[in-house]
Order: sequence, then C-alpha cells, then structure tokens
Amino acid sequence: MKQAIMLHGTGGSESDYFWFADTKEFLESEGYDVWWPLLPSTNAPNLSESREFLKNNMPEVNENTVIIAHSSACPLILSILQGNEATVGQVVLVAGYYESISDESTSMLPESGFDWELIKSKSKVFMFINSDNDPWKCTDDQARAAAKELGASLIVNFGEGHMGSSSFNQPYREFSLLKKLLKVED
Repeated sequence: MKQAIMLHGTGGSESDYFWFADTKEFLESEGYDVWWPLLPSTNAPNLSESREFLKNNMPEVNENTVIIAHSSACPLILSILQGNEATVGQVVLVAGYYESISDESTSMLPESGFDWELIKSKSKVFMFINSDNDPWKCTDDQARAAAKELGASLIVNFGEGHMGSSSFNQPYREFSLLKKLLKVED
C-alpha cells in the first residue's frame, strides 16, 4: 500500500494548512493513504515532544512511503529518519532549515547535529524546495549544505517566500510543482 505522511510547520493545523489539503486530495486520487496529523505544541514546537508524538503515532514506514515536511517539520523528519530502522521511498522538504535561524529554531534541531550518512541511507530520494527570499531565513542557502550532504536535489523557487505563510499573506493553496515532483507511480 502506498502511503504519504505530511508534517506541517510551526503554527500548522491538520485541517487548513496552505497547500496541504490540495496535496492530500491529489495523493489520495493517486491511491495513497495519507496521514496528516496535528503536531503537538504547534505554535512553539520542540524536538523531543514532536519526536515522541511521531514515535507513538506515526504509521510504520517503508519503501512505499512518501514524506512531505514544511518548515520546522523538516529538521524533525530528518531527526526521525536518523533514528528509524526503515527506509522510505521519497522525502520532500519544503522551506526547511537545517542550521539555527533564530532562538526558536534551535528547539527543532538535534543537539548532536545530523548524521548525514545515516540519514542518506533512510530514503531512496531526497528533495529540497526552498525560496531565495524566505522571510524566516529558510532560504536556498539554508538548504544547500544539507542537500549536498544527502546527494539530494535542491529546487529554488524564486520569489516564493515561505511557500505558505499567514504572517506574510502567502495563501499558497496549491503547490503544482510539488505534485509534479512526487513519486506517484506504482
């Protein structure tokens, strides 16, 4: 069975989070079972609480699993993969950060850093999508080193900000580029 896991960033919701609803509908039309939870402490997430929540609730992953993460969920999912035995099919990281961008961002970064070689072995495909003008500094520069470490593609969406932000009036209800990049074949 094909499955997708979608993880929102800070301030997210499980019912109306920018392009997630449209992407969920697309994936379900392609035969995916989609898990889109509300992560704990969404307005002030921290790594240990979020990891514990995923450990206790996330469906078992395998090579038929696609994981999509946005913003603060990007370092979270890399941390989860680092500690997981299973390998997934595809990981798409949108507007994420992998080094500190503010005092709040450090709460989602592992204290010991990322074990890039181990993480690299946990997915067949990694893709990074970042903008050149993200207002929270989750720019393509932020993703460049992480993408290089994982041998991943980095797609720069010029002038697209955070690709979903209430604070910066970016409704981003549809993400057609993401749908084109998702592995949906049988």
